[in-house]
Amino acid sequence: MDQYREADNNPFDAPVPGQGLTDKPGNYPWEHPPQYTDTSEAADYVWDKLTQPQFAEQIIAMLDAGIPVEAIGRIIIFTGFAEGKWTPDVAFIIAEPVMKMIAAVGIHGGVKKIRMSMQDLTNNRELQSIAKIKKNKEEFEKIASNLAKGSEYEKVKEGIMARKNEETE
Repeated sequence: MDQYREADNNPFDAPVPGQGLTDKPGNYPWEHPPQYTDTSEAADYVWDKLTQPQFAEQIIAMLDAGIPVEAIGRIIIFTGFAEGKWTPDVAFIIAEPVMKMIAAVGIHGGVKKIRMSMQDLTNNRELQSIAKIKKNKEEFEKIASNLAKGSEYEKVKEGIMARKNEETE
């Protein structure tokens, strides 16, 4: 007799919809009062973390690899919220100073090219796609003008599958 073996990936092994509404409140750090309510205290906490040698080395390595300051800043700010360090309001207020701190660490660390925003990464791709669209539009307009002149249309008319002219019959 074959033994029953449970599948490795069970699609039913997931939380039931609405289960989060039945959990006991206060299970997560962001459900408690934040550690920092003053923006200057929160910014000081981030600066203390950023200037620790191990953390500063990681920031410099990421900036040197081309990761934008905005991406690193968003991660730091969201992590602080998730750990219960501050509220979303405080996170929004300290976002700009945190990004300036990250850039300062990168400049002090000798990073030659610092990307500030995440748009710096996508800008080249967008410009290339716009150039491709313009090129395709120009080719389409050239074909359309040739068709309007009749040169291409006449060639199609003379093919094997073309309709016979009433005049030639």
